[in-house]
Amino acid sequence: MTSLAWLIPAALFLGLLGLGAFLWALKNGQFEDLEGAGWRAIDDAPPGPQTGKKKD
Repeated sequence: MTSLAWLIPAALFLGLLGLGAFLWALKNGQFEDLEGAGWRAIDDAPPGPQTGKKKD
């Protein structure tokens, strides 16, 4: 019975911590482009403009 004295507050704390992390991610725009990441994973194009020097 004494283990419930610390298990219940620990569970509540971890639940509130997870909720806080979710709300932080929601506020910072982590869920704005849900389909873009999936398409970028299977895209064959190089990730950005090629800025390397050309060899002649």
